[in-house]
Amino acid sequence: MAAANDLRKGMCIRYNGNPAIVLEVQHRTPGNLRAFVQAIIRYIGTGKSADVRFGSTDKVETVDVNRENLEFSYKDQTGFHFMNPENYETVSFDESFVGDAKEYLTENLTVEVLYVEGKPATLELPASVHLKVTESAEGVRGDSANNVMKPATLETGKVIQVPLFIKEGELVKIDTRNGQYMGRA
Repeated sequence: MAAANDLRKGMCIRYNGNPAIVLEVQHRTPGNLRAFVQAIIRYIGTGKSADVRFGSTDKVETVDVNRENLEFSYKDQTGFHFMNPENYETVSFDESFVGDAKEYLTENLTVEVLYVEGKPATLELPASVHLKVTESAEGVRGDSANNVMKPATLETGKVIQVPLFIKEGELVKIDTRNGQYMGRA
């Protein structure tokens, strides 16, 4: 048990019986009222966020958390296979656990897996990835009055909007949080 004053961003706590990650913490002391800690948490099981308030002397149950860097190896019908670069152990996750991250996974991409109480909870991608454009229409000459975009298919199968000057075979930098084009790699 830890005091609510000791909460920090990135900690994992048990709130209402469910493990949750602390996203943001603010310690507040309004006027002549008692101090409190206001935190935004995200439940690991459901992914939903909540704004919670603790008294500054309240006790909060912390949860055992372990973060592990894994490299993506390959995908087959049994799932997505990752390797731990430190001890070369292979870990497999099913498609429901990987979720939308599958659109950015390329061979040897390092991801961070969060384990809560020994069970995998979330898979975190790097902020941006470099992917090759496999299919893209040619830009029409003279069609560049404004920021004109065209669809492009990436090596993972994801389709994004890119500027007209991007050609097939080029590497582009993609933001993994919103899936948008950031520039050439």
